[in-house]
Amino acid sequence: MATLDGKKVLVIATNYGVEQDEIVVPVDQLRERGATVTVAAQESGPIATLVGDKDPGKSLDPDTTIAGVNVTGYDALVVPGGTINADTLRQDNSAVSLVTAFVEANKPVAAICHGPWTLIEAGVLRGKTITSFPSLQTDVRNAGAEWVDQEVQVDGGIITSRNPDDLPAFVDAIESALTA
Repeated sequence: MATLDGKKVLVIATNYGVEQDEIVVPVDQLRERGATVTVAAQESGPIATLVGDKDPGKSLDPDTTIAGVNVTGYDALVVPGGTINADTLRQDNSAVSLVTAFVEANKPVAAICHGPWTLIEAGVLRGKTITSFPSLQTDVRNAGAEWVDQEVQVDGGIITSRNPDDLPAFVDAIESALTA
């Protein structure tokens, strides 16, 4: 039996601009560990990923749309980065509402790189200690959180990492939160 058998994870992204490894690696590794992973995008069409925010990456087919899901039936939420993805998600009321609903339900919310922008928009970071891509430090502090420079930071149900290099620790932290 895999460690995450029976666990359901929701991953949200835009249809363009998500950092390739920050969506592909968690989806693949969480599935390998036994989780059922649902990828929800803003629209039903393919997700065009980017590498380093500029080079075309892999294309993924979402399972559903962000507007078509809710917290019920999922054990955790993952918000990948990519500057375009994160900046667009934080302006999407459905995505912001999902973050709020997961936090209010005491279910883990994991965000990497620029992904914490959506958590900032949801107003769920006050009093938390998180990490992110370094350029978000001021935004994090303005949201009432403390920013730290480390590969993964867990504060309550909020799991954050800085960049694709931190993916092993990020995925391990998601697994730990789901098996706690």
